[in-house]
Amino acid sequence: MSWNEFRQHYLIKFWSPLPAVIAAGVLSTWYFGITGTFWAVTGEFTRWGGELLQLFGVHTENWGYFQLIGLEGSPLTRIDGVMIIGMFGGCFAAALWANNIKLRLPQHRVRILQALLGGIIAGFGARLAMGCNLAAFFTGIPQFSLHAWFFAVATAIGSWAGARFTLLPMFRVPVKLKKVSAASPLTQRPDQARRRFRIGMLVFIGMLGWAALTAMNQPKLGLAMLFGVGFGLLIERAQICFTSAFRDLWITGRTQMAKAIILGMAVSAIGIYSYVQLGVAPKIMWAGPNAVLGGLLFGFGIVLAGGCETGWMYRAVEGQVHFWWVGIGNVLGSTLLALVWDEISPALATSWDKVNLLTVFGPQGGLMMTWLLLFAALMLIIGWEKRFFRRHNAGARPVKESL
Repeated sequence: MSWNEFRQHYLIKFWSPLPAVIAAGVLSTWYFGITGTFWAVTGEFTRWGGELLQLFGVHTENWGYFQLIGLEGSPLTRIDGVMIIGMFGGCFAAALWANNIKLRLPQHRVRILQALLGGIIAGFGARLAMGCNLAAFFTGIPQFSLHAWFFAVATAIGSWAGARFTLLPMFRVPVKLKKVSAASPLTQRPDQARRRFRIGMLVFIGMLGWAALTAMNQPKLGLAMLFGVGFGLLIERAQICFTSAFRDLWITGRTQMAKAIILGMAVSAIGIYSYVQLGVAPKIMWAGPNAVLGGLLFGFGIVLAGGCETGWMYRAVEGQVHFWWVGIGNVLGSTLLALVWDEISPALATSWDKVNLLTVFGPQGGLMMTWLLLFAALMLIIGWEKRFFRRHNAGARPVKESL
């Protein structure tokens, strides 16, 4: 295979979601085994909010939530921080390779309101549940934490409510029609595409170099950035968005992304189980009302906003301004949760048990229970897909006139 064929097939074209999500599951497993933490982003976004408030004289280091998740250091010295920087760098490089960067403004003011409000609700819900679509779902379930299953079911319900809500007339943006005398010819800019591809390669190499230099003094930080670059490449090239996985179930009946996510978690669970047997402690969170309420808010919020934590990151880098507002909302919502955590946590979270399925059912039993639950989820999704299209086709069938 020539370089041009490789570049076109693997760097410019979008990647298939199924192998990309499975690769993300494998990569997140290695990330856990090497760094001792899971692939997560909203915890760091919450720290960003806390650090911004510190600039205005607010002593957020005294808040209970920041004492829980830690506020020491900076994004350049925290594992989560450098990993997220790597993710943004990977997304940017991938978008440049495909010439997929263009400043795109929201079509209407209502979209900005949706993005900001949805981002706030999703950010609040994610941190209430101690994780977003990553830490409390995609990487939470393979960690064998019961709270992740509570969050997953609640997120599905919340996304259904969000899908119904966003179909209301108030969210229908008027379309302006423009009269033209002839079709506009397609404009190709091959010079721009080549130039951006080269810039993307420079960004990619620069991120690898940054990671290597960091690893010389702080190996875990350097590896975290390297993993972040890999995560960024995967989510941008495969357009991995958990919002579409949930929303499409209810609106279009498409299940490709949802099936890919389940298979990715099944693969990841094997690796996490192996690391746990080697002595790496899994991340288990409170299986309390916080996981359920957080999931409901998160599911509703991501559909209202139009993007989850991974979705808004790569779309924002691509130049979609709508998702800049989603990101701002995420930081605001997660910081708001940190503000009220001390008042609500005893009733909703900290007084409840942290349930590890490997402890409840035994090592092999916990793994088998996780697989059985994932298999049941897959069967439910397949059943829903068939039911959805059966009803859709029945509704679209023309009615014969009676003679």
